[in-house]
Amino acid sequence: MIFLVGPGAESTFAQAAPPSRDPDSFVNQQRASQERVRARLDQELIVPGKIAFDFGGWYSAYLFEFDDGVDSSRTLRRHDLRLWSRLVLDHGGSEFYVRGRLSLLDFNSGDSYDGNDDDIQGPNLERGYYRFDLAKTFSAHNGPAIDGNVTFKAGRDLAQFGSGFALAAPLDHVLLTLTCRDIELAFLAGKTVGSSEDFDVSRLARRSHRDFWGVQATCRRLERHRPFAYALWQHDRNHEPTTTFGQRYDYDSFHAGVGSRGELVSRLYYTVECVYQTGHSFGANRFIHDSRIDAWGFDGRIEYLFPGRHRARASIEYIFGSGDPDRDLSPTGSTGGNEEGSTDSGFVAFGWRDTGLSFAPRYSNLHMWRVGGSLFPWPGHRRLDRFEIGTDWFLYYKHHRGAAVSDPTANVPSGYLGWEMDYFVNWEIASDLSWTARCGIFMPGDAFGDRTTRTFVLTGIVWSF
Repeated sequence: MIFLVGPGAESTFAQAAPPSRDPDSFVNQQRASQERVRARLDQELIVPGKIAFDFGGWYSAYLFEFDDGVDSSRTLRRHDLRLWSRLVLDHGGSEFYVRGRLSLLDFNSGDSYDGNDDDIQGPNLERGYYRFDLAKTFSAHNGPAIDGNVTFKAGRDLAQFGSGFALAAPLDHVLLTLTCRDIELAFLAGKTVGSSEDFDVSRLARRSHRDFWGVQATCRRLERHRPFAYALWQHDRNHEPTTTFGQRYDYDSFHAGVGSRGELVSRLYYTVECVYQTGHSFGANRFIHDSRIDAWGFDGRIEYLFPGRHRARASIEYIFGSGDPDRDLSPTGSTGGNEEGSTDSGFVAFGWRDTGLSFAPRYSNLHMWRVGGSLFPWPGHRRLDRFEIGTDWFLYYKHHRGAAVSDPTANVPSGYLGWEMDYFVNWEIASDLSWTARCGIFMPGDAFGDRTTRTFVLTGIVWSF
């Protein structure tokens, strides 16, 4: 079971009228807090054996306090209860997994974005899938070893292509993976979870419905490198409850990506991914004629793991998402989006990257540089051996100085968005108990009319079983 409590401050949505949905930065901050424990929680270990059954759960409670540029402060208490179970057959040949979530969002009076200060979400199916592994099934039944493998997964789970820059999101999907010698091919067909947030903040649709099809090839021939290439199609099937006169919202896209992950030299690791996006979109006040999408995205990261007991690491990363000079209100929305008669060069991705705790922008119309590092100061100490400290520093610029970014409080036509410093502490007190604290301080640049410093703070305890 997991218990997490944290106060925070965020630089989220700001405009004259209250938004009708959670702004992008708020959504990104919520995911950032979850990503701190997701990798660990998604890898619950199964007792080895031909048949294994396990179950568990965790409870998380968050306290956020933040100034978003609209109100002087907002306060949110969020509680999540998750329960999961897993059945494994044939030594991993077949796997059934299900995880449910029940959430309570409790804002102070008048602090919510949609006017609903107390909201219960769920119970919802957060994860639920069946996975089949042909090689493990053969092995469990003493069958002959096969040259390659076939895996099949169907259900709701995190779907990721490449390094997760263009696609890393929970989908209801089918994934078929074929491995033959040095090549791995993955085929994806799925759709968004209805309760997930859509990237177009101007839409009226209450449920998200976007279909995805994709194919990815990964080369496994090289010992220290995993180059990949993929093609991903996305079709907009959202339905608006009412018709907006003179405005259509369809956004159909195609992403072609190439990249690689691996080790350049001993202890020096890298990730690089380049994505070209095309398709068709409807911009501001467009109903009959759409615009062609022509956009680019790039992510490059290098990390060095220092030798020694302190387990120190240092990393540097650059992220780019092209912007559209016509988009003066939103880098991804239809309302206030691309103007008639021009190409839409705004990059829209369905993946996720850590773009800072406080500012937390989408990587559209954005140049971002990050440097960071961490270490364990007291190796070998009986209590503090797993005590880690670290920091990340961010610098933000626009691709087009006059165009919008995902934080609408950046209301001045300037390219300099600002910089941010984040600090964190992680302490694994025991095998089932850990503590974390995070602080992000964003210094707005010339692109903001209000250049007041924005702070995000989170502290929490994780208790698992």
